[in-house]
Amino acid sequence: MEAIAISRNTGAWNVSSVTSLFELPFLDLMHKAQEVHRRHHAPNQVQLSTLMSIKTGACTEDCAYCPQSKHHDTSLAEESRLAALEEVLTAARAARDQGAQRFCMGAAWRSPTERQLDDVLEMVSAVKALGMETCVTLGMLKAGQAERLREAGLDYYNHNLDTSPEFYGNIITTRTYQDRLDTLHAVREAGIKVCCGGIVGLGESRRERAGLLAQLANLNPYPESVPINNLVRVAGTPLADVEAVDEFEFVRTIAVARIIMPDAVLRLSAGRTEMSDATQALCFMAGANSIFYGDELLTTANPQQDKDRALMERLGLRVMETEVAAHATRQVATACQTKESPALA
Repeated sequence: MEAIAISRNTGAWNVSSVTSLFELPFLDLMHKAQEVHRRHHAPNQVQLSTLMSIKTGACTEDCAYCPQSKHHDTSLAEESRLAALEEVLTAARAARDQGAQRFCMGAAWRSPTERQLDDVLEMVSAVKALGMETCVTLGMLKAGQAERLREAGLDYYNHNLDTSPEFYGNIITTRTYQDRLDTLHAVREAGIKVCCGGIVGLGESRRERAGLLAQLANLNPYPESVPINNLVRVAGTPLADVEAVDEFEFVRTIAVARIIMPDAVLRLSAGRTEMSDATQALCFMAGANSIFYGDELLTTANPQQDKDRALMERLGLRVMETEVAAHATRQVATACQTKESPALA
């Protein structure tokens, strides 16, 4: 097979070149993706994240897929209060004790106010103190807010592009594609790692899926974390009846993302409850190496921990050691050595 030149330079992939990868015979594409994956990652390790909705509903955005939008007639469209700090810490501790390494907090805001951000900063600092990686998704950020999040200890900021620039207007009209890119730029400039991906199954064409991946790959640099969601169709949203994407097409999306973003951690995100174990196994083979781990993903169901653990055991997958976890382990080891050493007693 033809060798693939991998580049981390911006502009390395255009829509046509990404589409050509999608069009490879399935087995050839999987082979290429597996080769790239093994060159850049431990092939049998998976990073575990847990996602908590810290404020649900009444979002002013009109994202066609989202049950939290006040524009749609769903049970989640009404606003809930912001979660209390101890409520968040209880959930974070439980997630950590069940094996999650990263705790992600999502709030249904167009953009947080300074007062709202103050509360989130307290949550970030407290979760970080538990020895977990931290991630938030809060919508668009105003000047100076990304810097405040970094100072609080935030590791990742999630802000998805969702789809390609050409298809974006079919899904969202209340903010522009450039708005999203501007937020990503502010996060990157503040020194926070970027978590950014999209959704498959919005009614887009294969070329439009390729357009999303090309946009992600050409961010400079591309995101450290790339969640790939399979649309969860929710009654009351405009996309409730859209046709589901073929499972092999979803696996192809994972494989192409792995090839063009070789260093990124690719996360299987929303939609796993509708995937068979075999489909998920193909996604791991294609280069996925992260999952959301827990009973709920913001407002939709997610495979339970026991089921995920059983699947990982069947596939011989191990939990990836993150930088934060490794640092915490080193701190504990150092403390034990200090306590036991007569010279330092």
